[in-house]
Amino acid sequence: MTPVRALRIRFRMSLGLLALIAAVFTAVPATGQVLTNVEFSFSNPGARSLGLGGAFVALADDATAAYANPAGLVQLARPEVSLEGRSWNYSSPYTTGGRAAGTPTGLGIDTVAGPIRVDSEADLSGLSFVSFVYPKGRWSFAVYRHQLQRFELTQEIQGIFSTGPVAGAWRGPIEQAFFSFEIAAQAVAVGYRANERLSIGLGLARFEPSIEFGGAEYLPDDDSLEAYFGQASFLPGRRVQTVRASSSTSDHGFALGFLYGLTPRWRLGGAYREGPALRISAAAIAGPAHPDLPAGTPILEGSGAWRLPDVYVLGLAYRSANGRWTAGVEWTRVQYSTILDSLDPRFRSPGDRIDDADEIHLGGEYAFFRGRSVMAVRLGAWHDPDHQQRNESSAFSRTEIPGGEDELHLAAGFGIAFDKIQIDVGLDLSELRDTASISMIYSF
Repeated sequence: MTPVRALRIRFRMSLGLLALIAAVFTAVPATGQVLTNVEFSFSNPGARSLGLGGAFVALADDATAAYANPAGLVQLARPEVSLEGRSWNYSSPYTTGGRAAGTPTGLGIDTVAGPIRVDSEADLSGLSFVSFVYPKGRWSFAVYRHQLQRFELTQEIQGIFSTGPVAGAWRGPIEQAFFSFEIAAQAVAVGYRANERLSIGLGLARFEPSIEFGGAEYLPDDDSLEAYFGQASFLPGRRVQTVRASSSTSDHGFALGFLYGLTPRWRLGGAYREGPALRISAAAIAGPAHPDLPAGTPILEGSGAWRLPDVYVLGLAYRSANGRWTAGVEWTRVQYSTILDSLDPRFRSPGDRIDDADEIHLGGEYAFFRGRSVMAVRLGAWHDPDHQQRNESSAFSRTEIPGGEDELHLAAGFGIAFDKIQIDVGLDLSELRDTASISMIYSF
């Protein structure tokens, strides 16, 4: 069997799968690892919260409470305007080649017995939060915009080798892909002080997504045995098919929160945030190397729902009698399994799995009083359980979609507050994602 014949048999088989999953990111093999590598983030806005390791739901004592826990808005004595800018650095690992099964042939790039993993690097920044809060009596009202997610990745996959018909080997899809995912919430929130100990809050948000995906599958550079095992150059004339997917359909969601004073020093807080349901449109187009169709011919198109996780939060906070020490602990439940469960069963590969995550956040703050100003230093940490997509149904799936690992995030921050202005900086570091923040609050 010639190398090209082997590849074209594999391609025709993939079209049967394509007909089932074109409505989502796994529409063709070129998209197989994209959903796997999305770094979802559901952290609270604000540099102060970031520096505290995200342990903020039971504090919720500044304008960012509009998102983190709207019940905390009642703690604000004066109207406030807040702004935050963030930068994100992502390192998203994916499998670019290597072996899923069998012994390497030693030909071309088929020399590594296991998977070859590389990182997609992305540096992004922008205005992440802006809000206005107006307190009045027992009530407090807020409007805000929050950038929940900003993420990008690029992939170049040389194909994963396994046991097969060409010199004892089979070469998996040769692919390029780009994925950009942003989602922002424009929202209103209200807090109400029920009594001296209890306050409750409600938020209503309109989610605006911006999702762009482009993926393409290629043949080796020519029809020879050397090219079959050689480094692919992603030549335009060897492109088999292209997929484009996007979403710009908005959705609405709500949030609930509460704060309860257990004692003068201890408080309990909790929140629930509903995840949006997005609509993804996808289309596949034949390339110059398609075995059956002229270049530019539409193969198929469709759309499907993609639901992001709901989030449950429960926390405990302590503040010392002199106000210098503040500490918080928080449990956050993120229902990541919703990402796959929301899809039509026809649009999921057997064995696909994303686990829910139980995050634990810890943070502390020490304040220095200097005349009319207050300076504060903060430290925090949180445990982020593995919530990458995985598939263990075959050796190839385990190599291409292996899942991830638990991560430890370390955080630190600094803030200075005057009579009307508060400025904070925060930093959150982990193996796959680093976040830096600067925020300002002006009260009047």
